[in-house]
Amino acid sequence: MSVDTATSTTGAVGEAKRPGAQSSAADAPTTDAEALERLRAILPTLRERAGAAEAARRLPDETIRDLKLTGLTRILQPRRYGGLEGDPVRFYEGVMAAGSACGSTGWVCGVVGVHPWQVALFDDRAQQEVWGEDSDTWVSSSYMPGGRLTRTDGGFTLTGRWAFSSGCDHCQWAILGVMLDRGEDKSPEMWNVLVPRTGYRIEDTWHTMGLRGTGSNDIIIEDLFVPDYRAINLIDMFSWKSPGLAVNTAPLYRLSFGTMFANAITASIIGMAEGVLQEGTESTRVRVSKNWGKASEDPHTLSALGRAASEIDACRTQLLGNVASMFAKASRGEQISIDDRSRARRDQVQGSARAIAAIDDLFDRSGAGVISDQHPMQRLWRDAHAGRHHTANSVDRSLQSYALTTLGQSPIDVLL
Repeated sequence: MSVDTATSTTGAVGEAKRPGAQSSAADAPTTDAEALERLRAILPTLRERAGAAEAARRLPDETIRDLKLTGLTRILQPRRYGGLEGDPVRFYEGVMAAGSACGSTGWVCGVVGVHPWQVALFDDRAQQEVWGEDSDTWVSSSYMPGGRLTRTDGGFTLTGRWAFSSGCDHCQWAILGVMLDRGEDKSPEMWNVLVPRTGYRIEDTWHTMGLRGTGSNDIIIEDLFVPDYRAINLIDMFSWKSPGLAVNTAPLYRLSFGTMFANAITASIIGMAEGVLQEGTESTRVRVSKNWGKASEDPHTLSALGRAASEIDACRTQLLGNVASMFAKASRGEQISIDDRSRARRDQVQGSARAIAAIDDLFDRSGAGVISDQHPMQRLWRDAHAGRHHTANSVDRSLQSYALTTLGQSPIDVLL
């Protein structure tokens, strides 16, 4: 059995780390508003690198450096570990902005950027290992239970394979979904474990029609020891009984996992749709068809632009409004109700679906030129469609759960 250590990045297991260790960026932002401003300043650069990210099937190292300098991926991170502990609305706005420039970049910003929020729920010893020396340490994930966890002295033994770990090449840790084996007489339980890069290997499997630049490769672990403090029971996490809440008491950490993670997925897709709308608007301004004349004078094209803009704005407004409402409740010390969560989940899955339907209509009316490999519109369109296949966008189950909740019955959606 191999031993799970973090010596390559954070020192020996259990070694005390200094809370609030500084970011590797000397000029780190101090507020979430500043982080968002910095992110918006590099959007033209992210747009220029979108093709390179797709070709490499991972984000360029320069993009990772630039993103860390913005502070976007530390908005949800505890202040005691160098984070901004900011307003989640700012975070989702940043994810949308990044997605409008490059779908893969927006996706990685959303998925990787929401992980600090969950790491904050783990035992403080785990938080110290992740951020004790560098608050810009990134964490990837794969939540579908790809492994089996078995109890042993002082922790667990872990073996398995996990797919779709977005941005994993740039991360030093991974959160992995597992089933805890509780013996013959008891059904397995769903847990998450936090594992350092020294404890797993990455297999290059990412060959897709969209989101190619996310590098969502497989993670493989064979007979690894995981200390008990790096494991968390999902029942505890979903019922606000996580050990990290003892030290991270800000209202931010009283929000729900299902809302936080699922909205990170949809925010990036809405951002991609906004990018398609921007490209479509500029194309309509100058495009001239030999058969139909100026696109800017074609009523059908203009109607498509108007419908797409309205739908995308509605998706954005609902997502940000739901998050703002729940954050305000948490800030007042109120419990986030099942009604709050089911409504946010309803709007989240519909947000993905409606945003993509809007850009389908617009894409179909944008002429033959958009199918070129060099046209940014087709890349964003493909990225959005690939993103829809994430399990967080399972529409029917989520809408059924909303209806069941409204009728006073128990929901069937695990993200509630």
